[in-house]
Amino acid sequence: MHDETLCKCIVCGELKPHDQGLRIVTEFICGSCENEMVQTDVMDEKYPFYVHQMKQIWIHKNA
Repeated sequence: MHDETLCKCIVCGELKPHDQGLRIVTEFICGSCENEMVQTDVMDEKYPFYVHQMKQIWIHKNA
């Protein structure tokens, strides 16, 4: 039987199969967001949003 566990991406909020992304601590980032984040230049207007979303991983862990 194939396990189709869905995880909510902390960046885009979409539900994706757990094998289509990565886990950092207890949070999930889908493959699409991961690819977009690593290709985003620090001067891009989206960059601060990605930084903010990544900080949520540590906030939830230390709460």
